[in-house]
Amino acid sequence: MMEASQTSKTYLPIEDYALIGDLHTVALVGKNGSIDWCCLPRFDAPSIFGALLDAGKGGFFRIAPTTMVGVKNQQLYLPETNILLTRFLSASGVGEITDFMPIKPTGTSKHEHHIIRSVAVIQGSLSFTLICRPAFNYARDPHEASLCADGAFFRSEHFNLGLASPLPLQLDGEGGVQVTFTLNAGHSVHFVLESTSKASDQRMPPLTEKRYQMAFKDTLHYWRNWLSQCQYQGRWREMVQRSALVLKLLTYAPTGAIVAAATTSLPETLGGSRNWDYRYTWLRDASFSLYSLLTLGFTQEAEAFMGWLNDRCHDLKEGGTLQPMYGIDGEQQLTEMTLDHLEGYRQSGPVRIGNGAYTQQQLDIYGEMLDAIYIYNSYDAISYDLWQNLTRLLEWLQNHWQESDEGIWEVRGGPKQFLHSRLMSWVAFDRAGRIARHRGWPAPLDDWHRISTEIYQQIMTLGWNKEKESFVQYYGSDAIDASALLLMITNFTGSKEPRVLSTIKRIQHELANGALVHRYNPQNAADDGLGSEEGTFSACSFWLVENLARSGQLEDARLMLERLLSYSNHVGLYAEEISQTGEALGNYPQAFTHLALITACTHLDQALNEQQTRVTEPSRMFYS
Repeated sequence: MMEASQTSKTYLPIEDYALIGDLHTVALVGKNGSIDWCCLPRFDAPSIFGALLDAGKGGFFRIAPTTMVGVKNQQLYLPETNILLTRFLSASGVGEITDFMPIKPTGTSKHEHHIIRSVAVIQGSLSFTLICRPAFNYARDPHEASLCADGAFFRSEHFNLGLASPLPLQLDGEGGVQVTFTLNAGHSVHFVLESTSKASDQRMPPLTEKRYQMAFKDTLHYWRNWLSQCQYQGRWREMVQRSALVLKLLTYAPTGAIVAAATTSLPETLGGSRNWDYRYTWLRDASFSLYSLLTLGFTQEAEAFMGWLNDRCHDLKEGGTLQPMYGIDGEQQLTEMTLDHLEGYRQSGPVRIGNGAYTQQQLDIYGEMLDAIYIYNSYDAISYDLWQNLTRLLEWLQNHWQESDEGIWEVRGGPKQFLHSRLMSWVAFDRAGRIARHRGWPAPLDDWHRISTEIYQQIMTLGWNKEKESFVQYYGSDAIDASALLLMITNFTGSKEPRVLSTIKRIQHELANGALVHRYNPQNAADDGLGSEEGTFSACSFWLVENLARSGQLEDARLMLERLLSYSNHVGLYAEEISQTGEALGNYPQAFTHLALITACTHLDQALNEQQTRVTEPSRMFYS
């Protein structure tokens, strides 16, 4: 029988996980059959399974062959779905686990969620061991495990779980339950983990074959019907569609918010302190999100996310300002704290919940907000009430755009005059002027034009380093920053601007390792307050692909993209960063990376098509 105390001490590589979810929360399922991360009842709730952040005490729900000697494993999604298969192959038999979370119907209690795990043997016979050992509230709350006729209950002070099982379970003495069983070819068993906020002694009937097939087919049809809306049918269809499915999994259905990632505190450097909570929604992702959703044809999701953005603009802070990120319900207080009782992924502490960057001044967010609304306004008219609040934002920005801030990378070593913040301030006034002219709304257009002109000239003067022949991270520095790749993507310059083309070359020279691109070099960039190294930043790598495509370097762009796509994991997912050895680092999977993948693929695909058909008219730009 599997030794639980021994197996719970190991960590899988971050890239060895896949994702399932129900549009309220998600679970990370390892190639070894273990659910090592799940927060209930929503993304930012305390974890019930957190072995990802502490293999000894974090809690897990594992189903795997009793012995892994001579057993190989595979993991894949059923095509066009988020239903996951984890397969085990051995000389004695082939078995597989089917994992999914049924999509919650509208009106269902927010506390009720289900994880269905079906174990089947395809040929031969195979013995499995199931261990379910939750650890409530980030392993801070004690709980009581008890058996019932058809499963087990796990009760803590504020939250409860029930595990329905067709097999008799045993208490394992460590707050969990276990069972070892053998299946022969053609046989299967189904387990259901159910969450609730209420204590209950109610009987939990096992999942019959009929009910399992109904839940399975309903979930299968949901994902396939949803993905059928996708309008992209280009060269990288499979990767773009998988990215769309990831973004949908990271969407909180009640509000339309998209979380930056499913996890907290996965390190950007093993053993380092770059560990942040990404289970919130960043305004920085807004324009990329709306562009990707509308481009791919997911208009309902775009409308829902626009509704969330609209609410943020109607809930401005004192003085008419925004903050960099919000909770998925629009919460403004995201107080950061450390969980010192957890060791962190592979002893990479501290483990953080909350994110102190919500208090930072990041001037670029106003440009990202206005750009997102500009993109949406080309699809559907925004309201005049929203417009009035946007003009309030611009009144504030008009008086503050020249200030120093913490910038796109949220440095904690002191504010600087970041080029990217100036760029996005220019975007804010540029897009606002375009919206006002399009809708005929009252606006101080002369003032906005004057300010945008001043910002433009300042960037070209103070943001350009003649010695480096490149735009730099902040005024007066010689540090190269990959965020300068957004100069072309935002249409600040044209695709043939010599300064931007020179900057692309400088980024390739100083920040790129083959197809992988660093955000900046910590040795000469603005002090981020941490001092440790980090991996290459996946989103920046896709930005470089898009820049190459826009500037007509199509062969180089395609080769780089193909190499980048090979760095996804076995099911097409990306973490925030990629290490020097090709392993995933940082929170996972990251929405920002998958958004950048979508835009890079769609733009390069269009450029290649135009090249093939010798179309002479200009291609549709990112911001048309």
